Amino acid sequence: MPETVLVVGSTGNIGLAAVKAALDTGRNVLAVVRTQASADKLFKFIGSDKGITTVEADVLSDTAIKGVVDQVRAGKLPAFQHVWSSVGGEYVADPIQGITTERLRKNLNSMFEANFFAYRDTIGYLLEQNNPASTWTICTGAQGDMALYVLPAMTQGALFPFCKAAARENENTNVRFNEVYLAFRVEVDADAVEHGVTKSSEFAKVYEMLLAAPEVRGSRVLLMNPDEDLRKLNHHKKN
Repeated sequence: MPETVLVVGSTGNIGLAAVKAALDTGRNVLAVVRTQASADKLFKFIGSDKGITTVEADVLSDTAIKGVVDQVRAGKLPAFQHVWSSVGGEYVADPIQGITTERLRKNLNSMFEANFFAYRDTIGYLLEQNNPASTWTICTGAQGDMALYVLPAMTQGALFPFCKAAARENENTNVRFNEVYLAFRVEVDADAVEHGVTKSSEFAKVYEMLLAAPEVRGSRVLLMNPDEDLRKLNHHKKN
């Protein structure tokens, strides 16, 4: 029976790539979506709904992913062996003084908390299954270091110590935790062509390579140059 990847943030520019990668490697996908309209967007991008099970949930809630896992445990949704998380927020260049408290908290919720909730509420399930091939992968952004866009920078930066701790905690478990660190723009294919950036379908190759590389664990996979890093994994062990 094919393995299944749980994709959190499945209809974003990066999440769509993860879904494509999972399917292209012969796996099935359990995709968390906000609405049926979001599911339709996903099916349109992939070109089919074959191999994809969708479940509606608000990933910004601190109980949503737990609810998904509860449904898996109850046999209402397919079991999964891998998790990909890439919930994002605003990508804007507003100065610090232009960021309201409400927007700051909203983006901390979407960029940091949602990914944290996804990990907290799925890792126990993966550990219990004890599948030696299990993986947990998160996509972060270089804005957390560059701070050219301060709002995503602050919220992305909060993920870095989380990733370091998660990598350390899983060093000797059955779950291969890795961080994909993205330093260039990725967009849905049609938008990418218009804006001259990397296509989601091209970015999918990274996750394909990572799923096929059991030796890469507890690492940061660097994507600094699309001409080079989409062809070969550029990674280093997280200290």
